[in-house]
Amino acid sequence: MTRIRLRWTGDRGVGTASYTAYARDHVIEAEGKVAIEGSSDPRFRGDAARWNPEELLLGAISACHQLWYLHLCAEAGVVVTDYRDDADAVLTLDAGGNGRITEATLRPVVTIAAGDAAVATALHGDAQARCFIARSLAFPVRHEAVIRRPAV
Repeated sequence: MTRIRLRWTGDRGVGTASYTAYARDHVIEAEGKVAIEGSSDPRFRGDAARWNPEELLLGAISACHQLWYLHLCAEAGVVVTDYRDDADAVLTLDAGGNGRITEATLRPVVTIAAGDAAVATALHGDAQARCFIARSLAFPVRHEAVIRRPAV
């Protein structure tokens, strides 16, 4: 079981007396961990300096994929020395202004010191199939991986 504690910190003295009266600020906490300051996306009156739910979801997708990918590379004899991902997600709003993420794309750039580059590429598909975050979503997660060797 996973547990977190979310605490709203956006009361400006009048609570939710109106849509514009309160901040969307909140703190996500878990035992023994650094707190995460959250808000909503600025399009929804949030604080751009804080993490919003869309960013946290995309971060969870990217991190889950990376963790599975590194695990599978270690088992396959592919030695990864660097892994970076520039991921994005598409938030689509309906006529009523309700949003949902309709797709996400991971763009991992992986540097390998040893192992087969074709195997390293293929393991992204295996990581995708095993990532429980991606498997839990109602939208597709794509990956556009690049495999590099270190400069000599």
